[in-house]
Amino acid sequence: MGIKFPEKVISQSFSKTKNIEANIYSKKSFITKAVERTGASVVTIDTQRYVKKRKFPKNSQLFLDPYFERFFGLDLPNDNRPRIEQNQGSGFIFADGLLMTNAHVVNGSDKVIVGLTNGKKFNAKLVGQDFFTDLAVLKIEGKGPWPKAKLGDSSKIKVGDWAIAVGNPFGLENTVTLGIISNLNRNVTQLGIYDKKLELIQTDAAINPGNSGGPLLNSDGEVIGINTLIRSGPGAGLSFAIPINKAKEIAFQLLKNGKVIHPMIGISLIEEKNSERKNNAVKVGYIVPNSPAEKSGIKIDDILIKVGNKYIETASDVIEEISKNGIKKQVNILLKRKNKFIKLKVIPTDITNLQNN
Repeated sequence: MGIKFPEKVISQSFSKTKNIEANIYSKKSFITKAVERTGASVVTIDTQRYVKKRKFPKNSQLFLDPYFERFFGLDLPNDNRPRIEQNQGSGFIFADGLLMTNAHVVNGSDKVIVGLTNGKKFNAKLVGQDFFTDLAVLKIEGKGPWPKAKLGDSSKIKVGDWAIAVGNPFGLENTVTLGIISNLNRNVTQLGIYDKKLELIQTDAAINPGNSGGPLLNSDGEVIGINTLIRSGPGAGLSFAIPINKAKEIAFQLLKNGKVIHPMIGISLIEEKNSERKNNAVKVGYIVPNSPAEKSGIKIDDILIKVGNKYIETASDVIEEISKNGIKKQVNILLKRKNKFIKLKVIPTDITNLQNN
């Protein structure tokens, strides 16, 4: 028995099916759209470092006893040859032929190769790096046009905003993880990191091995940070990124001067709850010997009330005001010692001068 349907009905049902399929495939998530907007600018960074053989005196007796070598973990003669150490990270192009990454990705490298998502590879040269903010700028040796990331404004992000971490770990292009902004202005000293000068964006978007230097995006695909740290041990699973506003500032100084000046007075800060005030009390926890702070008369446990024209509520306020002031120029500091208020004048210096003391 055959059943006939009008051709018009059949054609309408087919067209409806096609429209439904087209709508399904055209509905992209904001994550997909964000990555498509910026993904092409994300690069793989391969580094090579030439490690020379260790030098021992010709009459060295260390090589005479292999048991002695193994016990102390020394290189055997056959292993004591030059070799090439390879490492990999991520980065992103932010201007014509220029890319940002972490300083630790390229530190000590003799050769840097940049891989684009289209498969092309180029040599790159280091323009400058700043270890205190863990940022480096590279110049790609080649002709564009280059896919460039759109830089956002990290001052506008809020806790709870979407965060998309992108990188090319181990050459796997555009590996993407999703999370939210968990915290802003995270002081790295709280993480036990004392050789860096930066406050970080904390996110629960996983930063995979090899993602260091890649961008952290907002929901519009704009770069709001640079993936830099993964918390290991207690609290593992936390990820951190350098705010893009700070990164832009550092990159500009590296491009202009090849280095970055970090004004410091030589103190570490501790935030404590104070029953006398609504906000935290920021006090001095340590003073670097022979530093501007020590020379001006600042002492451990002094509470900082005002730096320059700003009343201090957080440790970040102190860092910001000292940085704004610059070096070789006096800054007025009002502090409280026991029950006395004391006014001092301090001349900040570059952090490298503190290290050389």
